[in-house]
Amino acid sequence: MPPPGDQAASVRAALSGVDLGDPGAVWRALGAAGIVEALYPDGVQPDPRRLSVLLTELDARCPLGVTLSVCVQVATVLPLLAGATGPAERARRGMLRGETVVALAVTDAGGSGSDLLDAATRVKLGDDGAVLDGGKDWITNATSCDAALVLARHREARHFTSFCWLLVPAGAPGVTVGSAGRAFAGSGVGHLRFAGVALGPDAVLGRPGRALAGFARQVGVERVAGALWARAMCHRMLAGLRDWLRRRPAGAGTLWDRPAVRERYARCLVATHQLDALCAPLLDAPAAVPSAVTGMLLKVSAAETVDRVAAEAVRLRGADAFRDGGEAQLRTEAAMFGIAGGATGAMLAGIADHADELAGAVT
Repeated sequence: MPPPGDQAASVRAALSGVDLGDPGAVWRALGAAGIVEALYPDGVQPDPRRLSVLLTELDARCPLGVTLSVCVQVATVLPLLAGATGPAERARRGMLRGETVVALAVTDAGGSGSDLLDAATRVKLGDDGAVLDGGKDWITNATSCDAALVLARHREARHFTSFCWLLVPAGAPGVTVGSAGRAFAGSGVGHLRFAGVALGPDAVLGRPGRALAGFARQVGVERVAGALWARAMCHRMLAGLRDWLRRRPAGAGTLWDRPAVRERYARCLVATHQLDALCAPLLDAPAAVPSAVTGMLLKVSAAETVDRVAAEAVRLRGADAFRDGGEAQLRTEAAMFGIAGGATGAMLAGIADHADELAGAVT
């Protein structure tokens, strides 16, 4: 494995001269340079340290939406496609080369992303193929994807074995795409609708009934990726804020000279290094697959730390935080850390279920 410094240099070289606001251009550049494929030394799950380096470099250079576009694909979609055959395997190979974009379509239109058992997007499976109906909202890469990996119900029972994965071409008859608006520029976030979409039998990934269990395992990796990205974002914001406070005149000195300002800043440093400490054991793991409770702890810590750091940066910078691309805009978009992949409230409820384990004797 190349040292982190070498990998960071490779990412920077790959992105040199690329339009960093164009998610397609960024994805193609990363694929062409072999950076996407190099994330998976075991062929399935991303190496956590390589993933951390990639997300840190993207966060430093790209709009949040562009980093989001890459993050979902490398942390969730590509691992879910591992081991597939037919069109899914061809899509996976295209993704590794940066030539194909696949959206992850899980959250149902009008439903709660934290309660997937109530998802209403349905597929009728038959010997000759499948027919898909329903809709998915707030889907990253929806407006720019070549295909969507869709979680659909194939049985009516409210049970985790009632779901399957389908790889749905974006251009298939019956598929319509709508933009979700201006938020998360570069992420291609949008809404997907499926009206009698006829698919071949090879559109179904794996054995029907195993999709939700597989997704539950993979969402832990997504939470690791989110935490690694969040810590990079917090370090970046704090470095910029420190430099700004040291330059900002205040009385006979600068804002940095004021004890109250330094105390508020230091509290953000403490929170960020607590997130670092949660992430540290995972960086040297062979794959970014945490236990369920570790994933939830990472998810909550990332969401709360990003919000704390961004909020304090807005308060300390004042009007300057509302500049284009400033902390005020970043704080609004970074609220996704507390929603996407599991809302903070749902995560806290799950953490409480592990109270005996987490509050046990100190070793």
